Amino acid sequence: MSRVFNFSAGPAMLPEAVLQQAQTELVDWRGAGMSVMEMSHRGKEFMSIAEQAEADLRQLLAVPENYKVLFLQGGASSQFAMVPMNLTRDNKRVDYLNTGSWSKKAIAEAKRYADVNIAATTEAGKFTSTPAQSELNLSGDAAYVHYTPNETIQGVEFPYVPETGDVPLIADFSSTILSRPIDVSRYGIIYAGAQKNIGPAGLTLAIVREDLIGNAVDGAPVMFQYATHSENGSMYNTPPTYGWYLAGLVFKWLLDKGGLGAMAEINQRKAQALYSTIDNSGFYANPIAVESRSWMNVPFTLADSELDAKFLQEAGAVGLKTLKGHRSVGGMRASIYNAMPEEGIKVLIDFMQEFERVNG
Repeated sequence: MSRVFNFSAGPAMLPEAVLQQAQTELVDWRGAGMSVMEMSHRGKEFMSIAEQAEADLRQLLAVPENYKVLFLQGGASSQFAMVPMNLTRDNKRVDYLNTGSWSKKAIAEAKRYADVNIAATTEAGKFTSTPAQSELNLSGDAAYVHYTPNETIQGVEFPYVPETGDVPLIADFSSTILSRPIDVSRYGIIYAGAQKNIGPAGLTLAIVREDLIGNAVDGAPVMFQYATHSENGSMYNTPPTYGWYLAGLVFKWLLDKGGLGAMAEINQRKAQALYSTIDNSGFYANPIAVESRSWMNVPFTLADSELDAKFLQEAGAVGLKTLKGHRSVGGMRASIYNAMPEEGIKVLIDFMQEFERVNG
């Protein structure tokens, strides 16, 4: 059976080389006589896997020494609660930027624990752009500022990092992490669900500046305190060991590819090629402001929505899968994370052009 080009927003495709290595090591990990799934998370074999994964991630992102790297469970959605639970003990005022579906969910959860100021919103424009720095109505004295650098569903991405002064900046990097270099020191907390650019669903990454750890609100569950995981090396309870292992293989794959600078060049080429095809067509359209277009999630519509089902059926027949847009947006969406090769973009573009020729 041949591999397809999977454009799913998540769980997303993984690098084939990583899957092949995992397959080779599935039953017997490097002579241990057992699978990684069967290992004690406190045994020397898994500890070596965990330590190497963290070291490789720190190298990829150039994580400063005063940040803890946590391998957690619960998805980014749990972080929607963990952030206010851990940062609002002494100050309940928080700022949020509302730029899409995931921002809205983060805001709704934060309102359970804090006094939320919506410092900017693009909802009136149907989340097709990002607010400029000059449009941010920041409190100045908030416990933190939260934003979503890339909105997976809408396909909108911040072209800049918001300036927040001394107020910690918190970011949900789920769909853009590891796609290019970032300056971790500009953030208080970076968190991301793994199922897009890191590994399989079930693992969540949190990179937390040390001064933000240890001041959780009274009554916060033990498992929802960053201090719990920091003090226990992300092993207070049994962590998602196999997801951690696969993430480590992805980190190694990225290093072998030349790191995040090299990935940025590839990802930019992929996005530019696809957007160029859409923009130069009278048949396809992308609704997002050019300066706010996502490198990772590319939504597009057909001139005649009655052709959507035909487009998806014919695309699937040639191995282009999971292109249907999110139900709240409609149309199509191509998620083109790190594991999507440039060949996949070429095949998609060729198909789109031929479909337009026949149906336009």
